[in-house]
Amino acid sequence: KASNMCVFPVTACLLSAAFFGALGSSFIYGYNLSVVNAPALYIKAFYNKTWIERYGEPIAAETATLLWSITVSIFAIGGLLGALSVSSIIRVLGRKGTLLLNNSFAIIAALLLSLGEKAKSFEMLIIGRFIIGVDSGIALSVLPMYLGEITPRHIRGSIGQFNSILICLGVFTGQVLGLPELLGQESRWNYLFSFLALPATLQLCVLPFLPESPRYLLMERRNEAGAERAFQRFLGKKDVSQELEEVHAEARAQDNLHSASVLQLLKTPAVRWQLITIIITMACYQLCGLNAIWYYTNGILREAGFAENILPYITLSTGAIETLAAIISGLVIERIGRKPLLIFGFSAMAVFFSLLTVFLNFQDSVSWMPYLSYICILAVIASFCSGPGGIPFVLTGELFEQSYRPAAFMIAGTVNWLSNFAVGLLFPFIQKLQSFAFLVFVVVCILGSIYLYLVLPETKNKTFIDISQSFSKINKIPVSSPGHEMELVLSIKPDMNGKVKHVAKMESSF
Repeated sequence: KASNMCVFPVTACLLSAAFFGALGSSFIYGYNLSVVNAPALYIKAFYNKTWIERYGEPIAAETATLLWSITVSIFAIGGLLGALSVSSIIRVLGRKGTLLLNNSFAIIAALLLSLGEKAKSFEMLIIGRFIIGVDSGIALSVLPMYLGEITPRHIRGSIGQFNSILICLGVFTGQVLGLPELLGQESRWNYLFSFLALPATLQLCVLPFLPESPRYLLMERRNEAGAERAFQRFLGKKDVSQELEEVHAEARAQDNLHSASVLQLLKTPAVRWQLITIIITMACYQLCGLNAIWYYTNGILREAGFAENILPYITLSTGAIETLAAIISGLVIERIGRKPLLIFGFSAMAVFFSLLTVFLNFQDSVSWMPYLSYICILAVIASFCSGPGGIPFVLTGELFEQSYRPAAFMIAGTVNWLSNFAVGLLFPFIQKLQSFAFLVFVVVCILGSIYLYLVLPETKNKTFIDISQSFSKINKIPVSSPGHEMELVLSIKPDMNGKVKHVAKMESSF
């Protein structure tokens, strides 16, 4: 099947769509995951100062903790709202239009977060965190959808990993800018939030000049000429008839061409296991314990005897390892495939979490144990980014055909943000298990690996129709017969002028 497919070079157009698309989306999400850590003490001090100015007394400890935890966790509530609103926005504005609109949220949030201190209002900070959450919720659904639809299938995984690479780069940038020498100071912390407007503005400058998703143009807007131009620019070749035909075949294989609602998606037996797979993969993505690792790193480093003032620099190594692992994953995903990388990632995490549990228990008795714990932490992070850190988003785009895709991303996004929120809520309780806390995550990682091993088919280099059919056995749906395939192949479709033309196509394109 691959032999008749000429592999054309990746065009500048496709690369800039992937890079600038992810810069104004995933990067902002990653940056917001790490940016509140450095200025936490200064923000709490600002809350206290504002409280004294308003009410003439210092803030009570419980109120301070409550305000701070709202500031941190309202990000996930915004994310949930963003993910829930995606399918309605996308129907009106398309993939590219939604990404562009999303930049306005980032810029509004940047203004609120950076001016909150000047305006002596901590409410502005909380609302700003909420709005940047909405931005991230929309971004993490729309960007993978856009990238999956504009990319030829033999590099769909690699281009899809731009999402994950820029999340990691965002986390790393948040750590770097938060260093005391740069913006992690009492006088400068609000500039950490002003920085958010930069990636959003860059995306606003570049994305309008790039094409919309050709699949969206053809299947939902019925704009054949626009889809042809978009394919020509993304693929860098004049003759895109094979690509257009693949989309037409996908359109004909679908019962309804209108975007399905979430309810319709839940009721459709033909996508039952795709849905279960995405829900489980997304839940594991959040519940596999990576959030917990960030939480523990500094404590473990302190135990290892590193001086307090060099901790931020050592923490940088975690962000750097994360970015490196994501880039390597993007380079090998088309050779190794999605399934092996996911299973390897989750299994390796289970192994290193188990080792970490052992090392933490001997931390006090053996002087060099903390260094081993630290190496384990880096290994857990690298394992996560090698597969589980990005592939769930690529898969959500791959396992569903066009009409189900927006609803599928909405469900995946909801699971993602609810799990994120659940980890935040449950984590203080899991922490009471002390060094055995990580065993909870070992169980999640092992169960996730087993499920993926048993259920997930490999999706690399397959068309969306092929992927749907590889699920038909487990969904107990009869696969369309060769006769039906021929019928599709010889089907008659009107072209733009209303004339009817025969489309005879080689079987190989299916």
